[in-house]
Amino acid sequence: MIEIQNYINGELISAVEGGQLDNINPATGEVYAKVTDSGKDDIENAYQAAKAAFNGWSETPISERSRIMMRIADMIEKNLDELALAESIDNGKPLTLAKKVDIPRASANFRFFANAITQFASESHSGPGNINYTLREPLGVVGCISPWNLPLYLFTWKIAPALAAGNTVIAKPSEVTPMTAFLLSQICIDAGLPSGVLNIVHGLGHKTGDAMSRHPGIKAISFTGSTKVGSQIASIAAPMFKKLSLELGGKNPNIIFADCDYDKMLKTTVRSSFANQGQICLCGSRIFVERKLYEKFRSDFLVKVKELKVGDPLDDATKIGAVVSKAHFEKILSYIKLAKQEGGRILCGGNTVHPEGNENGYYIEPTVIVDLPYNCRTNTEEIFGPVVTLTPFDTEEDVIKMANCTEYGLSTTVWTSNLNRAHQFAKKIDAGIVWINTWLLRDLRTPFGGTKNSGVGREGGFEALRFFTEPKNVCIEFE
Repeated sequence: MIEIQNYINGELISAVEGGQLDNINPATGEVYAKVTDSGKDDIENAYQAAKAAFNGWSETPISERSRIMMRIADMIEKNLDELALAESIDNGKPLTLAKKVDIPRASANFRFFANAITQFASESHSGPGNINYTLREPLGVVGCISPWNLPLYLFTWKIAPALAAGNTVIAKPSEVTPMTAFLLSQICIDAGLPSGVLNIVHGLGHKTGDAMSRHPGIKAISFTGSTKVGSQIASIAAPMFKKLSLELGGKNPNIIFADCDYDKMLKTTVRSSFANQGQICLCGSRIFVERKLYEKFRSDFLVKVKELKVGDPLDDATKIGAVVSKAHFEKILSYIKLAKQEGGRILCGGNTVHPEGNENGYYIEPTVIVDLPYNCRTNTEEIFGPVVTLTPFDTEEDVIKMANCTEYGLSTTVWTSNLNRAHQFAKKIDAGIVWINTWLLRDLRTPFGGTKNSGVGREGGFEALRFFTEPKNVCIEFE
């Protein structure tokens, strides 16, 4: 059985205390690997390695840092099939999705920031007899904590800008999906990343992640995950004056007007509802449809949803794989039960699935629910699964109120051919990201993040490089 080890100071090693966690394949419900169970001592060892490596890495010319990161990107691409298979087995997502999206994006993250750091410039301000210029210096040792839904994709989204900016990193992938981060360890070794520059420590959030948040030498924490855990991290790290970037939950509205490009909207809405089993923070789980279009959309949408094959993630025909864990499986089912209690009517789905050969896996049918109040718990709390609700609306004012009624503000999609309406909605919606007539079209140069309880700060582009550096103003007076 595979043992997933820590990557500390350039070596693959087990946790100090020697404990292990089960790594479960959600498609089968069976243990297929063991994960080293790290704690405070392992974080301290990783910190000492990162601290010792910092001066050398931060003083390494940008061109050389960029070259090493490009090599990592190349090796991720070279190992696409192996990484995609590992991601599918570890997470339960369709293998076709991992090959098309997750692993290519992981490579793209390294490649993008390897290039971005060569273009990252500071400011200067001249005055009469003086000049001010700003230095952008790496923070030191930083911590990155990533989630289970897009494991390597989001892991690299954090560590790549941190490394590019000259920091050394302690990174913790989710204990639920640690495999591709473990495989990345070997890639970093083979790519010649200096020892201690990146340290990957596996373990439980309340143990390993907590130790990272509390460590006085870790200067910043970049976290993606639930709002509840983000709040806990902030309560620990903020009083220590650590820099914080928190990308948290979402309950995203998908607003559909009758004047939309109907065919494009329908195809995209099926994808934005159920991609990765609905386990993407950007999925549109609340679908609001202008009343004059509602009946047609509901009928056509149900036809498309019922065509989605639920089954073995390794089958190319599968569109809906297994959800990530038994605990999450039970959480999703509890919300489907809650929806019924709140007066909802299930038009399709709502049941577990037991594919032949994978009867013990965690499969749920894509579920469509109607007749719920817009402000009920099902419509305002994050489910993070293959569950969407449909709600008709009459006026723009009504749908703005409904869309903005949750504690979250991550993303919104608006479908309309009315350009004035599109611009107006972009301003009125409480969200960090607004897509007009598209979904998940990402330019890595743009700021990524949410408002309200969806997070603090922005990731992506130069925003990420600014987060992982400290500005220092230098003022010179001359005659």
